[in-house]
Amino acid sequence: MGMMTTSTIRTRDQVPAGECLCEYCTAKCCRYFALPIDPPESVRDFDFIRWFLLHERATIFVEDESWYLLVHTVCKHLQPDNRCGIYDTRPEICREYSTDNCEFDDDATYDAYFETAEQVAEFMEATVLQSEIGCVRSAEPPILPVAH
Repeated sequence: MGMMTTSTIRTRDQVPAGECLCEYCTAKCCRYFALPIDPPESVRDFDFIRWFLLHERATIFVEDESWYLLVHTVCKHLQPDNRCGIYDTRPEICREYSTDNCEFDDDATYDAYFETAEQVAEFMEATVLQSEIGCVRSAEPPILPVAH
């Protein structure tokens, strides 16, 4: 068996005994942050979620009935080797995070995941009474003339 490299190690059980998991990590946890948000209960709430998603690098996910705003942005102290540039003075939230349950080999799936305002509009139309919301999508374009 050849020597394992960072690019060939995909799961934590492939990390050689005695090695630090962080040596093989792509630092997924340093490339975003997620904040809990109130679950939408009204058209106005859904409209706020649509607004979030009109901004670059923002997504929404639902996990165990909790809703989160996820912002895809890299920590400014993440080094080219995927290690922390301020490790000794890193924030407490980083200190509390351990490799025991980290995202190293996690291909997370969510109860729901929204990347666009249009996806939220469709979800809202499917889950909230149509009479309450009306149409939140752009108007349909005019029908093109038939060529003869």
